[in-house]
Amino acid sequence: MRLKRLFDLAGAAGGLILFLPAMALVALAIVLDDGLPLFFRQERLGRRRRRFTILKFRSMRDGRVTRAGRVLRATGLDELPQFINVLRGEMSAVGPRPLTEGDVSRLGWSAPRYDDRWRVRPGLTGLAQLVGSNASRASLFLDRTYIIRHSVWLDIRLIAASFAINALGKRRARALLIRRWRSSRVHLRTVSRNALPSRLAHHPHVGVAKCDCRRLPLPDADHT
Repeated sequence: MRLKRLFDLAGAAGGLILFLPAMALVALAIVLDDGLPLFFRQERLGRRRRRFTILKFRSMRDGRVTRAGRVLRATGLDELPQFINVLRGEMSAVGPRPLTEGDVSRLGWSAPRYDDRWRVRPGLTGLAQLVGSNASRASLFLDRTYIIRHSVWLDIRLIAASFAINALGKRRARALLIRRWRSSRVHLRTVSRNALPSRLAHHPHVGVAKCDCRRLPLPDADHT
C-alpha cells in the first residue's frame, strides 16, 4: 500500500506538470464559453467511506452541457483537477469509482458486507470506469476484481488505457477495451475464492458480471 501511495504521489505531481498547459487552455475555454466558475465541487465517499470534495472542470450550466463541456467530457479532460485530490490523499490514480452518499444508498451498498469496496481509495480511473459499466452488479464485480488483483503493474496498464481514451475519445477507446474485456471475462470469473477475504468469498455476487436494475451514475452525467 505504501508503494501504491508513492506511485500516486509521483504520478499526480507528474500529471499536473505534464497537463498544466492543457489545464490552462481548458480554463480559458470555459471562461470564454460561459464564464466562471471553473470548477465543479461535490462531496463523495472515499476510503473507509470518509467524505471528501471531488474537483472537476465544470462542463454544465443550468442543467445543460456547455460547448466547452462537450469537448471536455469526450476527452476526459474535465477530470484533470482530480490530480489535486490524489495529492491530498483523498483519491488514488487507480481505484473504484468515487460515489456520493445518495448513490450508495440508492444502490443498496450501505450494508457492512459491501465495506470491502472501500478498503482502497477511489480512483481517477479504474477497471469499472474504463469498461464503462454503470450496472450495479457488474460494476461491483469489476471493483472487487481490481481490489483483489491490484498491483503497480495493473495500475500502469489501466493508466495507459486512460491515456488511450484521451487520445482516441471515450467511445472509440471503450469499444476496444470492452472487446478485450469480453475476451478475458472467463479468466476473471475463475479468480480463486481462496484469495478473497472470508466475508467476500461467500458473497453470492462475487464473480458475477450479470446486470441488474440498479444503475450507477453515468460517468458523463454525474455533475452540473
